[in-house]
Amino acid sequence: MKKIYILLATLICCTSNLLAQSKNEVYLFAYFKNNGQDGLHLAYSKNAFQWNALKNDSSFLKPTVSKDKLMRDPCIIRGADGLFHMVWTVSWKDKGIGYASSKDLIHWSKQEFLPVMAKAEGARNTWAPEITYDNNTKMYMIYWASTITGKFPETASTMEDGYNHRIYYTTTKDFKIYSDTKLLYEPGFNVIDASIVKDKDKFIMFLKDETREPAQKNIKIAYADQLLGPYTKASESITGNYWAEGPTALKLNNNWLVYFDKYREHKYGAIQSSDLKNWTDVSDKISLPKGLRHGTILTIKPKEFKKLLAQ
Repeated sequence: MKKIYILLATLICCTSNLLAQSKNEVYLFAYFKNNGQDGLHLAYSKNAFQWNALKNDSSFLKPTVSKDKLMRDPCIIRGADGLFHMVWTVSWKDKGIGYASSKDLIHWSKQEFLPVMAKAEGARNTWAPEITYDNNTKMYMIYWASTITGKFPETASTMEDGYNHRIYYTTTKDFKIYSDTKLLYEPGFNVIDASIVKDKDKFIMFLKDETREPAQKNIKIAYADQLLGPYTKASESITGNYWAEGPTALKLNNNWLVYFDKYREHKYGAIQSSDLKNWTDVSDKISLPKGLRHGTILTIKPKEFKKLLAQ
């Protein structure tokens, strides 16, 4: 019996430590403002609902690559090497994306232009890149939305400048050597803003159905057993009667929280679910810095947060 009590006490202690660790976690929202001309903005939260801008909402990193020098749709992940890796949209019409890395989110490596669509004849753009790491293959996948003139004519439209996107990708293990660009997801409709997270043995892709005729403009989900796919048919819309884009998801205990830009209404929304099927709108429970646009959420350590707070 004494051994049982000791075991119970140990379990309680470990559980308390895990809870304390969870409470100490700081959420970081990497985003842009306006057209992305002034660069990377960061906001923090202790509960993933109420967010405050860091550095008086001024830029942490000014964009330097591509002729347009924009830093839109920043995506930051903590790599297996301990570094923070970031990719972003550099231009509305360029054939590549931006990349930089950092140890502390304050001091960044020299910005690089990755010409990921340079070999694709007729490529018109390279939008909203993201990175997902696969622990099984020790590989990073960078993926984004592009329109290639003449591809997928069955979903072509003359509206919105004729853009007709699909999701493309490249892989790397060191951010020095990259694989050839390939098609990642062809859902049978115009698709942008893919964001992939792993949950247990599944990869979950949150995506925007960009169809204009008849208008969809909503967030859907697809699944895969492997990071490189194949991904399933997209689900029905998980967002409401408004136009939504730029999903970024995180898991709070057993609940999924998905943030997205209600861009026509110039505000952010959020939905919550325990099963990825039944969703509750929690938009009235969130608060974000004014002017925050499309970005991604990650977690940082308390000591990393203190350094950011001092900026």
